[in-house]
Amino acid sequence: MKRAGLLGLLLVLVIAGIAQYSPSLLSRLSNDTSTPAPAADEQRADDSHPTYQRRHHEQQITNSGRVVTVLADDNDGSRHQRFILRLASGQTLLVAHNIDVAPRISNLEAGDTVSFYGEYVWNDKGGILHWTHHDPGGRHPGGWLTHKGRQYQ
Repeated sequence: MKRAGLLGLLLVLVIAGIAQYSPSLLSRLSNDTSTPAPAADEQRADDSHPTYQRRHHEQQITNSGRVVTVLADDNDGSRHQRFILRLASGQTLLVAHNIDVAPRISNLEAGDTVSFYGEYVWNDKGGILHWTHHDPGGRHPGGWLTHKGRQYQ
């Protein structure tokens, strides 16, 4: 039941995020070589990688990008801080960071760099990144965001 609720929340986030996108922001996922190589169980966010090409869901990915837009928080159900990252290739990725579980990134602004590790959900706009925090239930790999030297998890 919780999984169905999470998927419903993600659908709402996707629709809300897409409604606020401009077409110029909907480009492609990137492989940013400035971040460390992923561990064997991780994948890089990259439009040439099978994770993106095969439209995988629930794949752990790691990378970094620049903040393009800071969106309004999603306050329906679990609260999420939302923003759009542009990766090195120009692709954008909607980040939905649960601020009921992890601290909010303070003073986040367009142009800032954010590194991430979380769960990727494919969509035709580039995808959504969530699970960017620890799992209080211990059933899911913990994710994180790093901004200005501080890790949020």
